[in-house]
Amino acid sequence: MEKPFEKYPVSFLRTLFKVAVSAAMPNFKELGLKFPTPKSGKIIVIGAGKGAASMAKSFEQAAKDFWAAADYERLQGLVVTRYGHGLACEKVEVIEASHPIPDKAGQIAAQRILGLISNLSADDLVVFLASGGGSALLTAPIDGITLDEKMMINKELLKCGASIFEINCVRKHLSKIKGGRLAQLCHPAQVLTYAISDIPGDDPSIIASGPTLPDSSTCEDALRVITKYDIQVPDFIREGLKTSALETPKVGDPLFSSIPEPVVLTTAKHSLEAAKRFAEDNELNAEILSDSIEGEAQQVGAVFGAMSLWLARKDSDSALKKPLVLISGGETTVTVKGGGRGGRNTDFLLSFAHAVDGAKGIYAIAADTDGIDGSEDNAGATYSPQIIQKGHDFGMNLVDYLNKNDSYTFFGATGGLLVTGPTRTNVNDFRAILII
Repeated sequence: MEKPFEKYPVSFLRTLFKVAVSAAMPNFKELGLKFPTPKSGKIIVIGAGKGAASMAKSFEQAAKDFWAAADYERLQGLVVTRYGHGLACEKVEVIEASHPIPDKAGQIAAQRILGLISNLSADDLVVFLASGGGSALLTAPIDGITLDEKMMINKELLKCGASIFEINCVRKHLSKIKGGRLAQLCHPAQVLTYAISDIPGDDPSIIASGPTLPDSSTCEDALRVITKYDIQVPDFIREGLKTSALETPKVGDPLFSSIPEPVVLTTAKHSLEAAKRFAEDNELNAEILSDSIEGEAQQVGAVFGAMSLWLARKDSDSALKKPLVLISGGETTVTVKGGGRGGRNTDFLLSFAHAVDGAKGIYAIAADTDGIDGSEDNAGATYSPQIIQKGHDFGMNLVDYLNKNDSYTFFGATGGLLVTGPTRTNVNDFRAILII
């Protein structure tokens, strides 16, 4: 009898993606987290990121059960998330703003958050909820930088192929909030940090640019990134980085001695492991390659394509026996050279498609777990041998679309786009290659 992954391979891969996303949702109750008993002061929940609304809602539900009713009633707060990623919460206000390029709504949200945490005392409690996308959404440029200038710097960083670590390094040093500066502003209140990791390696100080945590990057690092990619910044910024006038708080600062270690609620590893279990339950051999793959999307796609062809041709005594699914996560980058549409997942998959060139028995999915690939409306795309044939039938030269970074258009025309809508979480990219 034909198994589901044999009869409907693309549908199976889409289901695998849903399993991975489900495992990435925040659930304070399920994790059994215990919150400290609030003191007599304010209880303020703030946060930023694509998962901020779902995190706030889950935190409310857990706090309502864990705290006394009178303490829960004191809870207030505000989180900012991407447009379309909001949810109605009971006590916490949710504001939507632009990502990946900041906008005025994000700046207003940041100003309101700064107002909420002004003049706190040691009797107050601040809960910060961090998830991927928080850097762009929480917009509070240092004095002297306009919002338009901040937007332009972000655009240049996103286009040049810089890694998320490099981008966030610059963001931290140009912000009133990021890189531990929010913790400075909350002092002497108690500060708790909960995060969903979209960062390869799961370093909490990188998630949303670590507003409540010490920063390991330096002004020298930020200046190196700006120079490396020829990012245009005002002269006073370049000088402030050279002289370390824009330095962020570091490990060892007494400020952080009373701040507990952050709690990472879920990671790419959790999602990949859930997908692996599901695949094995469906009689597939499954292998997790890595949860932190980086590099140029098209280059990574070409490597994965070559590897898949080799495995598809291997004899049955291979350690990785067919039927097989190869699962991976992480965050690739795209150096934009053309004027097309697409994100890193569709760019990866189009390069993969070019490498395998319709070979029989190879299928794949590449999608962002937040439901949005870059700035488009799709999560990513799926690949099957039929995609290549459709491209030929429509007279579409695949290489031309690769060179134009126009993967969205190619998969849109050939039926491969994966559109899920916002998932309200974010543990970065999910890729699965099915070889049968």
